[in-house]
Amino acid sequence: MKRKIAIFTSTRAEYGLLRPLMREICARESLQLQVIVSGTHLSAAHGRTVQEIESDGFPISATIDMGLQGDSALATARSAAAALAGVAEALDRLRPDLLVLLGDRFELLAAAQAAVLSRVPIVHIHGGETTEGALDEFVRHAVTKLAHYHFAAAQPYADRLLQMGEDASRVWMTGAPAMDNIAGLEAVTRQELEAFMGVPLGTPSFLVTYHPVTLDPHGGVEAVQAMLDALDETGGTVILTGSNADPGAAPIRAALQAFAAERHGRVAMVESFGARRYLSLMRLVDVVVGNSSSGLLEAPAVGVPTVNIGDRQKGRLSAPSVIHCREDRASIRAALHTALSPAHKALSARRQTPYGEPGAARRMADILETLPLGGLHKPFVDRSLSAP
Repeated sequence: MKRKIAIFTSTRAEYGLLRPLMREICARESLQLQVIVSGTHLSAAHGRTVQEIESDGFPISATIDMGLQGDSALATARSAAAALAGVAEALDRLRPDLLVLLGDRFELLAAAQAAVLSRVPIVHIHGGETTEGALDEFVRHAVTKLAHYHFAAAQPYADRLLQMGEDASRVWMTGAPAMDNIAGLEAVTRQELEAFMGVPLGTPSFLVTYHPVTLDPHGGVEAVQAMLDALDETGGTVILTGSNADPGAAPIRAALQAFAAERHGRVAMVESFGARRYLSLMRLVDVVVGNSSSGLLEAPAVGVPTVNIGDRQKGRLSAPSVIHCREDRASIRAALHTALSPAHKALSARRQTPYGEPGAARRMADILETLPLGGLHKPFVDRSLSAP
């Protein structure tokens, strides 16, 4: 009898990371994939990226409308409540053996709570990491304690999971599935990308993703304007992607849209590229800019410099190609100058990354085939602490 593996996905970025594992599950005779789709996948304002899942041929077992009607704290809490109810109903109908969750989005905590109440064991990917500038930090660690099994992207993260009291027999250092995406990429051509974006790629060219800084009282609005001012001074082509559906997203999205509208022919804003187009474009640009995890995870493996702005990703492992800078215009401008230098571009071309080698999806699927499925009991492992 096949093991039913449910995967919850709510954003374009997390789906891109999950796709190699989803393909691997579909290829195994012993496993059956169930896909639960929610969040911005179902939102027209965010590109309705459920269409990408459908075009990839994956079976969608359930869709959950979270009612994304605003970016206030109250609206976010209401969306989380809708996710909790919707995932619980989906799990009750689908009866999976395991639920796979990746990352640290606010709706992930709702999905994890639904799984615990539904008595479905959780497999968590990308636990043990830190992002000190975002609410995601709290969600990630909370999901760790609700999860039963852990696939860590790097050894320091696996070690932190043990520090949090997780049983070593339930933690695997699998590496990041993003490395599989990069290794197996069937690249979209430059001409196709330029036609899709509506602008030619000039020199220099920047791929920009900036998300709300959810622990900042101002959400990062001043920082995004400083970033746009620095990019304007630098010149070249700027490709903006849409920000995610976190609290504080609306003013950031408005600033990005206004910047693009006023610079027709040089700046484009694309809500969602999809994983294949996004990684293909990343290979062609000169610098990846912003505060997204893709600048730390994928860009170094592709061989492109990153300018990481502010504290949203603070605490994450980063490659030598990543330049961290403050949120003011002068610091961002200086970081862009360094990123464009021949020396730093040569350093980035070495493709050094702390996130492992391709093959994470295969390693994860091997484990999913053999995990014990009996009950929800999990021990808390006390470990001796060194003196302060």
